[in-house]
Amino acid sequence: MSATLMRTVPALRGALRSGVAKPAAALASTSFVRGKATLPDLPYDYGALEPYISGKIMELHHKKHHQTYVTGLNSALETIASGDPVAAAKAAPLLNFHGGGHINHSLFWENLAPASREGGGEPDGALAKSIKEDFGGFDTLRKQVNTALAGIQGSGWAWLVKDKNSGTLSVVTRPNQDPVSGPYVPLLGIDAWEHAYYLQYENRKAEYFDAIWNVINWKTVASRFEKA
Repeated sequence: MSATLMRTVPALRGALRSGVAKPAAALASTSFVRGKATLPDLPYDYGALEPYISGKIMELHHKKHHQTYVTGLNSALETIASGDPVAAAKAAPLLNFHGGGHINHSLFWENLAPASREGGGEPDGALAKSIKEDFGGFDTLRKQVNTALAGIQGSGWAWLVKDKNSGTLSVVTRPNQDPVSGPYVPLLGIDAWEHAYYLQYENRKAEYFDAIWNVINWKTVASRFEKA
């Protein structure tokens, strides 16, 4: 995750948890509100994840969909910081939706890497050991994630998370763009929205859920695991 996002995510998560119950003046004082959310650069070319995820999908997903969340988030933050309680109340759901979309996608891009580089395979080291202890092995983890993805009604995400209290791993789902919260630290997220796969896989979303494992960047997932 970029240094800028690392600084701004805690403030945004606090705002998401508090909603308009937090005074607009306090929200306006956070580093996130003082700045502007920006679209992060991808650490690879749009076509680098082919054939598993097409360049056309990646370009549309990043430049159009993620940019929409960034624009919506900045607009919601400005409205909430304006001091107008009525406008702030209307903006609160947009803060959650667009803010969650920005957080989720910023993590998602770093979850991925070309198969010719770090993408695919299986994790090793401490992360692999924890997966063995909590799931019985990598194959079981993969099946649980894909089952969770298939069970999402409408749009949402499936996440591999680490419990900050117990240190255990589990798989959770979140609807729409709701971010992971509570005691969980997100390690790996897979986007189940249609815009993540439909241009290539059409209604065969199970094929997308299988294919994306070929471009998972376990190096970044392991880094989050170690820092959690």
